[in-house]
Amino acid sequence: MTRPLDSLRPHFYKARPLGVVLLALWATASGADVVNGAQLPDGVQKVGENRYRASRDYEATLDYYKTVYPSSSYPRRSIVNQPGVKAVHISNPSGKNFEGLNIYEANEEVRIYIVPLQGAAKPAKKETKPVRKTK
Repeated sequence: MTRPLDSLRPHFYKARPLGVVLLALWATASGADVVNGAQLPDGVQKVGENRYRASRDYEATLDYYKTVYPSSSYPRRSIVNQPGVKAVHISNPSGKNFEGLNIYEANEEVRIYIVPLQGAAKPAKKETKPVRKTK
């Protein structure tokens, strides 16, 4: 038996399915790491500068990035054509903080590389003046 929402009886409308979905999305987004503006899945391990090892398999990692960076807004393209290697590049059209992400699987492990901006790839070194010796 359903009751209209605008009845005068003192009860509240309970949107249980919507609440569960919102709680799951909040829990997923709150635990994720953000590095240089790029979101990383839970359980990643840093293995180098802008390089991370994912704890999930390749397909699960791509599914994660389909929800975080939808393909309608963030274009994807295949970047490797070798047997035993799968790789995809996700472009960042805004160009803020990072150019894109490379997600690849090789030797049974999944790696994520955050492609830095071209101008911010290497910091400029300070030039030092030669020291003059005085007597």
